[in-house]
Amino acid sequence: MSDIFERVSRPRRLPDEIASSILEAISRGDLQAGDRLPTEMDLSDQFGVARTVVREAISLLKFDGVITARQGVGAFVSEASSRRSFRISPSCFAKRQQLVKLLALRTSVQADAAAVAAQCRSEEQLAAMAAALQRFADSMGGGMDAAEVRVDAEAAFYRAIAEASDNEYFVEFIQMIDAKLMENLRSVVVKNAMVSEIGDRVQAEHDEVFVAIRDRDGERARIATRRHYEHAARRLADRSGIETV
Repeated sequence: MSDIFERVSRPRRLPDEIASSILEAISRGDLQAGDRLPTEMDLSDQFGVARTVVREAISLLKFDGVITARQGVGAFVSEASSRRSFRISPSCFAKRQQLVKLLALRTSVQADAAAVAAQCRSEEQLAAMAAALQRFADSMGGGMDAAEVRVDAEAAFYRAIAEASDNEYFVEFIQMIDAKLMENLRSVVVKNAMVSEIGDRVQAEHDEVFVAIRDRDGERARIATRRHYEHAARRLADRSGIETV
């Protein structure tokens, strides 16, 4: 098998970096279900790291069910149906089509969380949402620093909604997606927040969500949240500067 991996730099924990590179190779189709991975020695040479580092990376993928080991034969890519974890590969942020799919997933989950939160929320949780919205409103206008505040206030608002759903899986899943988005595209999100002509529109979208949750109208909360996230996804994808395929 020809070399399909590049040598890695060392800013992050190496086993995680290598596991991520292998996942990207699987996502691209360079490695498919049933394919045998290169040997530890070959991977060590391709990545430019010690075999112990490669071994730990493979162990991480085995734990997630991405790789299956066969005694005396080697490590093989598992069928997707046998995987035990959900990972967001960095390759999701390299192409617009993949980013749009990820944002659609986030939209659906957050909209459902809002619908449930409208029925389950407490007065204290509603107050936390209101406080986050006030921080958002107070930061309108200004430059980069104000935009950073708006981004964080918006995240706090929707995090409070997820927490009000009384479903920790909503919270964990949404936080995982948002953490990856911020890790890879925060600068784009902040630039969007600095566009003055959409500021009032975004605030109105948040207000619609809040009022629906305040009124305990689950379906209206779902629709309002979906509308906001669909608009936000379009803005993010359009400004991200990534490939269109």
